[in-house]
Amino acid sequence: MSEKKKITYDVIILGGGPAGLSAAIYTSRGAAKTAVIDISMFGGQPSNYLELENYPGLGKIGGYDMMEKFEEHADMFQIDKYPMQEITKIELASTPKIIETTDSLFEAKTVIIATGAQAKKLGIPNEKELIGRGVSYCAVCDGAFYKDKVVAVVGGGNAAVEEGCYLTKFAKKVYIIHRRDTLRADKIVQERAFKNDKVEFIYDTIPLEIQGTENVENIVIKNVKTNEITNLQVDGIFPYIGFSPNVELFNAQLQQDAAGFIVTDETMHTSLDGVFAIGDVRTTPLRQVITAAADGAIAGCFSVKYLEEAKDKISV
Repeated sequence: MSEKKKITYDVIILGGGPAGLSAAIYTSRGAAKTAVIDISMFGGQPSNYLELENYPGLGKIGGYDMMEKFEEHADMFQIDKYPMQEITKIELASTPKIIETTDSLFEAKTVIIATGAQAKKLGIPNEKELIGRGVSYCAVCDGAFYKDKVVAVVGGGNAAVEEGCYLTKFAKKVYIIHRRDTLRADKIVQERAFKNDKVEFIYDTIPLEIQGTENVENIVIKNVKTNEITNLQVDGIFPYIGFSPNVELFNAQLQQDAAGFIVTDETMHTSLDGVFAIGDVRTTPLRQVITAAADGAIAGCFSVKYLEEAKDKISV
């Protein structure tokens, strides 16, 4: 077997979403040789959003269009990009840091983790078995498959309510199932949904089971106040109940909170020397594109500072 190609960098950023691309801009401008590695295409979660309207200066913009602008900005600088990489091993405590893929062995003086988070699963019977056959975690990706059908969205935050409204472009009926009696979504988002006659809210309710043979046929739900259990006939189910961090490849190598999110200080430095974490993967009170980009700016600046201060101690 031939030896893997070894490639060295000052900074390797894991993840090409808004946090990772923002960090890359700052590290590259700080004269640090930078690479961005991602297991998929660049853009991260926002690429799947229909539109965003709370990023200052851009007004209302499609998620894919926004991330295209992020990547175009990063391309102005000398950044090496490695999308669609199958990462097999990550060693963060070593000097240098090591990221191994099926084809290459990357070494870096410092690593910025921007791997983001993924949609939480409901954890109920038949959810996993019916993914792609009625269970979806992306309304923008799969909404068009539900023309003139009935779907259920589970959740009460911005994502659940916004994507529920988006689904009304196709579905004839959208149920939004929420475990509490009030929504967590922003007031402006709630008001839009309340005005949409295709949307019906089911409060104080949790899903118990998804039923169907080849495809989703109905969802069993329970009212948490009355304990009444009913069957709701639907063709599709879209869970939007939060996110869990993408930390599988380096889990337990650094300090994490009870939910698995990475703990950082105000400079985005983790518990490991020379390792930073940014965006949705870290413990943070708000997970938005703007905060992810801000995290990237902070980590980019302080990783360059780290390199300058530690240049006599670290080498690749």
